[in-house]
Amino acid sequence: MSAIAIDIGEKRYPARAGAPARDIFRAFRLDIASGEFLVLLGASGLGKTTLLNIVAGLDREYRGTVRFDAGGGAGAVAPRIAYAFQNPRLLPWRTVLENVALPLPPGEESRRRALAMLEEVGLAELAPAYPERLSLGQQRRVALARAFVIEPEVLLMDEPFVSLDEAGAARLRDLLRRLLAGRPATVLFVTHDSREAVELASRIVVLEGTPARIAHDIGLHLSREERAAPGRLEELRRALAGAAG
Repeated sequence: MSAIAIDIGEKRYPARAGAPARDIFRAFRLDIASGEFLVLLGASGLGKTTLLNIVAGLDREYRGTVRFDAGGGAGAVAPRIAYAFQNPRLLPWRTVLENVALPLPPGEESRRRALAMLEEVGLAELAPAYPERLSLGQQRRVALARAFVIEPEVLLMDEPFVSLDEAGAARLRDLLRRLLAGRPATVLFVTHDSREAVELASRIVVLEGTPARIAHDIGLHLSREERAAPGRLEELRRALAGAAG
């Protein structure tokens, strides 16, 4: 696991196709503790996905820094980062097993690890299948398996359960919790679903405005049993809505 310090002096979307340039982040700071499950909430277009891309190193067109610290201080080795996208992004010409093994070096050991990961998410029997045969829920399980097969220290998740019905999303949230119990990671998770946020997060950050700013920063230091108590989930959601309102 790794702590993350995000300090963005400026991030702008350039003028394009008649739309003016727009500041997305300016003097923005966010610190994430090692092992924290931080959920980002906010309206579409505020820059939540952009923030994940910056942390992942996929977007370098900004002024600022992202620092990781796994306890080694200055010069510490960059952490293993996994990214689960809104779209599962499975390669259609590769089998399920080959998709899960994709971030690993080639070889039999990687194949074994990928198959073990598929067993853990309940899809070992589909290892030789191609993604087109899978339901959306199964594809999202494969995407989770691919993320966890590298045993990430930092896990970035951009609405990874979107477009699923509530029952399907609930099953995947349970799976995510089980995977994290065996492979702890620092998580930065984007969602629009307040239920999902209060069910998973140890901390919720609500973004508002342009450029984006932290409007609310809410710690949820509760056990799963406390969250599952009758009426507790709705109470937390009302409190979150009140804070964000």
